[in-house]
Amino acid sequence: MAHKKGQGSSRNGRDSNPQMLGIKLYGGQTAQPGSIICRQRGTRWTPGRNVGVGRDWTIFSLIEGKVKFDRNGRRINVLPAAEFAAAEAAAAAAK
Repeated sequence: MAHKKGQGSSRNGRDSNPQMLGIKLYGGQTAQPGSIICRQRGTRWTPGRNVGVGRDWTIFSLIEGKVKFDRNGRRINVLPAAEFAAAEAAAAAAK
């Protein structure tokens, strides 16, 4: 039995923990005040109405409402339920 690990294995064995980045609440889902909508590095998604940005670029809700994406899915807003329904109706009428 070898008493030393060998050249390759002694240099391996390190792994970083996952950062759990990405969208946590999708369009149409209900957000509570303070709930995290997305975790990111940099502004991959930009903040819109009724959302805040944390020190690590986390986007979170400031009000209770529904999540709405615009600008081709790159801007995140949280709209009150009544306003969200009106926006969805207007989008459906435009089609």
